Amino acid sequence: MSFFGFGQSAELELVLSDAESRRRVEHKTEEGKKEKYFLFYDGETVSGRVILTLKHPNKRLEHQGIKVEFIGQIELYYDRGNHHEFVSLVKDLARPGEFTQSQTFDFEFTHVEKPYESYTGQNVKLRYFLRATVSRRLNDVVKEMDIVVHTLSTYPELNSSIKMEVGIEDCLHIEFEYNKSKYHLKDVIVGKIYFLLVRIKIKHMEIDIIKRETTGTGPNVYHENDTIAKYEIMDGAPVRGESIPIRLFLAGYELTPTMRDINKKFSVRYYLNLVLIDEEERRYFKQQEVVLWRKGDIVRKSMSHQAAIASQRFEGTSSHSEAKTPSQPAENNSRQ
Repeated sequence: MSFFGFGQSAELELVLSDAESRRRVEHKTEEGKKEKYFLFYDGETVSGRVILTLKHPNKRLEHQGIKVEFIGQIELYYDRGNHHEFVSLVKDLARPGEFTQSQTFDFEFTHVEKPYESYTGQNVKLRYFLRATVSRRLNDVVKEMDIVVHTLSTYPELNSSIKMEVGIEDCLHIEFEYNKSKYHLKDVIVGKIYFLLVRIKIKHMEIDIIKRETTGTGPNVYHENDTIAKYEIMDGAPVRGESIPIRLFLAGYELTPTMRDINKKFSVRYYLNLVLIDEEERRYFKQQEVVLWRKGDIVRKSMSHQAAIASQRFEGTSSHSEAKTPSQPAENNSRQ
């Protein structure tokens, strides 16, 4: 009877306990659109209620149980349908039975570990979501709600500058320097290019920010390069001894923290690509990897009390580990 539309049917809704006060952030969907989601941090409690609304009052709804799940999973686009879950928590809300009126069920996942940052890339997606399910014989009633997780890092103690000399023998010799090797997502890259020898006619120079996404393992490794930004630092021919300053503001670009070997499924790394173009349109370039991390102290002003505690606990752990191995500065996703 239910199959032909004469039986009871129901709708599910998921509502967070702190929905009115919790911060929302924009996050890119798989289709490339930006939508707003509730923001969480590692260690925060996720709580709320599941609202079951019957479409036909006083008509019975038979079910085989009601549950809510908190899931963190990675999906590789070349392996669709095979989801790799790294967080899977379940709360049973009701035993098998029947309802004749709408119901509300409270749930709470306490101090949930959320080890990785939410990410939507070219070949991979890492997502966290709540899923409520009413199990039925013919067709389950399911409702999902995505959330976004940000990972916070402390300021790296070791953050040396990058200084290199590159060139072409007897043609071009330049020295470039960036003030740091690790930058937070709202940072400013400060540097300079110094020309030691110029015997080719350079007409243009720029710095590109390149994101390199690596997915899969072994023979099934895929690399995807995406140029996030092109920043012109010189237009015209330089002369020997000339110094070109660099100031590149990162806040205006869509960047994520550096991610290394996330759950042994994917990595995201960033490179500064110095590009010189001569009058014959030949391109000379030199890439240098930089580490990007999400600064915690700015975000914490708008965090809930629980998030502040979680962040402090994270920072305390990072400080402890730094004391043991001072040669390894705190970086984003230091767990990995």
